[in-house]
Amino acid sequence: MTTPTPMDPVAQPVRLLIVDDDPLVRVGLTLMLGGADDIVVVGEGADGSEVAALVDRLGPDVVLMDIRMPTMDGLTATEALRARPDAPEVVVLTTFHADEQVLRAIRAGAAGFVLKDTPPAQIVDAVRRVAAGDPVLSPTVTRRLMAHAAGAGAGPGSARGERADRTDRARRRIATLADREREVAIAVGRGRSNAEIAAELYLSVATVKTQVSRILARFGFNNRVQIALLVHDAGLLDDDHGGGGGVADGDGNGDGADRPYRPFA
Repeated sequence: MTTPTPMDPVAQPVRLLIVDDDPLVRVGLTLMLGGADDIVVVGEGADGSEVAALVDRLGPDVVLMDIRMPTMDGLTATEALRARPDAPEVVVLTTFHADEQVLRAIRAGAAGFVLKDTPPAQIVDAVRRVAAGDPVLSPTVTRRLMAHAAGAGAGPGSARGERADRTDRARRRIATLADREREVAIAVGRGRSNAEIAAELYLSVATVKTQVSRILARFGFNNRVQIALLVHDAGLLDDDHGGGGGVADGDGNGDGADRPYRPFA
């Protein structure tokens, strides 16, 4: 008889908490996600202020968190939750154009995000992937968030100086990485998945996961987008496009054509 592995979906289904102030959305998500054999919806919440108590009582592995809620928004709830030890993973529900909100959620430690109009099968896949330790962020989204972060917070008089300071700090941090860690960090910055990085660098997926974990721990990061932002700030993605210094086109292939957004490409 084979002993079930920790990620065996039958032996240990993903425990999911859904938090959204719209009862119809909660019902729809519960029906959709609860129908998966390897996901169990352990509870629902209507506001971010309920999250801490629900997590303590229900012990979810993943929280699917709406951003806009009346008393405590999902961003504040995510920041508070991810600051706790042994916190569950968080996937935020949002709209793609809300770059500032998504970036704040990612910096707070959210493992990714899904759109409310994302096809059901992809939302189910997102929960599975996050529970398995594989954040849900496509190359398109990673690059758009990097572009947004790079241009934020710098007024006309200070933009050049602040950008130079940010680049200098990022390069000093990158310099502390071993060669293989640096290669993995750059691949993360290009929006590659663990499997894609493993294929490119001739490593096992397990080794890539270990390298990513080391980079996160070294810099005190919570997620891969923070690595991508650091690599971007250090200017290590410029060579992707002939040293142009800009962020890639949306699909990341350098042909200048921005492909339609696909959340889990």
